Amino acid sequence: MHYFDHCASTPPREEVIQTLAEVMRIHYANPSSIHQAGAEAGQLIERSRGLIAKLFKTKPEEWVFTSGGTESNNLAIRGVAKQFASRGKHLITTMVEHASVYETFQQLEQDGYNVTYLPVDERGVVSIEALKAALTDETILVSIMHVNNENGAIQPIAEIGRLLKEYPKTLFHVDAVQSIGKLPIELTSWGIDLLSGSAHKVRGPKGVGIVYIRSGLSIAPLLTGGEQERALRAGTSNTPAIVASAKAFRMAMEAAENHNKQWTLLRNQLIDRLSQIPELIVNSSKDSRHSAPHIVHFSYPGMKPEVMVHALEKLGFVVSTKSACSSKDDKPSRVILAMSGDARRAASGIRISFGDEHTASDVEQLADAIGRTVADLKPMERRI
Repeated sequence: MHYFDHCASTPPREEVIQTLAEVMRIHYANPSSIHQAGAEAGQLIERSRGLIAKLFKTKPEEWVFTSGGTESNNLAIRGVAKQFASRGKHLITTMVEHASVYETFQQLEQDGYNVTYLPVDERGVVSIEALKAALTDETILVSIMHVNNENGAIQPIAEIGRLLKEYPKTLFHVDAVQSIGKLPIELTSWGIDLLSGSAHKVRGPKGVGIVYIRSGLSIAPLLTGGEQERALRAGTSNTPAIVASAKAFRMAMEAAENHNKQWTLLRNQLIDRLSQIPELIVNSSKDSRHSAPHIVHFSYPGMKPEVMVHALEKLGFVVSTKSACSSKDDKPSRVILAMSGDARRAASGIRISFGDEHTASDVEQLADAIGRTVADLKPMERRI
C-alpha cells in the first residue's frame, strides 16, 4: 500500500515509537506531583520544551503543550480575543483557513466579534494590500496560516509580519501545522506573536500540539482547573507523548532542507504528469515561492472525489479529498471555491501529500494509477 496522505497524519518514526514506549514504561508518575518520580517526569517535559525552543531559536517559557493543532489554534485565537476584547473586537483571517481556525472565528462572530475574511487569488494567496485595507484601530488579531492544508499555497507570512509591525496593538497568529518540518520559519524576524503546530504531522504521536506565545504576551486560558503549562492549559501533561513529540519535531526540522528538495522534485514530477490528463485541473503550483513542496491538489470536475479515492485505494494508493477534519462532509471545498469560484471544481478535489519515504518511482506509479482511474471513471461522469 502506497500512503500519500501525510497531510492528514504521518506514520510515526520508529525512534519516536521507542521513546514513547520507554517513557511510558518508566516515567508514569504525574509530572505535577511533588515527589521524586513526579519531578523526574516534569523534568522530561521541561527538557522537551527547551528542545522545541532551541529548534525555533526562542525561549522555553514561550512554548505551551496542548492536545493537538486544533486546541493550539483555539487557544491562540480565543485566548487573544478574550484577553484583549476591551481593546477592540475586530479580527482578521482568510477564507481558506483550516476548519479549526475558520469555525473558531465563526463562533466568535456569534459572541459579538467583527471578523473580516480576506479573499485569495487563483493561487490561494492573500493580498497584502487587502490585509492593509482591512486593518482598523479596533483590530486585535490577524490569523493567517503559513501553508494551506488542501492545496499547499504558501502565504506571505514574512511580509504580513512586516506590515503588522506598523500596528503594535494588532497581534499576529500563524497556523504552521502544515509547514513545520517542511519550510523555514523565522518567528522573531517575521514578527509572529503566536504560532501553532502539531506533532502527528511530523511523524510524531497524535495528541500533542505546541503553541508559541511571544514573551511578554499574556492571553486567556482555554482550559482551566490546574496550573499546568503556566495555567494556560490545565490537565495532566502527557509526558510520554510530549517527549516523543519533541524528538519528532527535532528530526523533522533537522532533515527539512533535504526533504524539501526531494519533495519539490516529486511535486513537479506529479504536476507534469497530471497536467497531461485533460479531465483534471491541477490546483497546486510548481512555483516554490507560493506552493509547498509536499502537497499536490487536483480536481476532476463532474466526479465525486470519494469515488476516485476508493478507486485508487483498490489499486493500492491512499490519497484524500480535503482536510481530514472535513473529509466526511460532501460540501464543496471552501478553499478551492475561494480560489476559483467554480463549484464543480471545488466539489471534486483530490489531495496528495508526500512523506520522506516516497521516490520518483512511487510517483510514477501513482500517476499511472490516476490515469487509469480517470479512464475507467470517465463513462460515469454524467451519471454521478
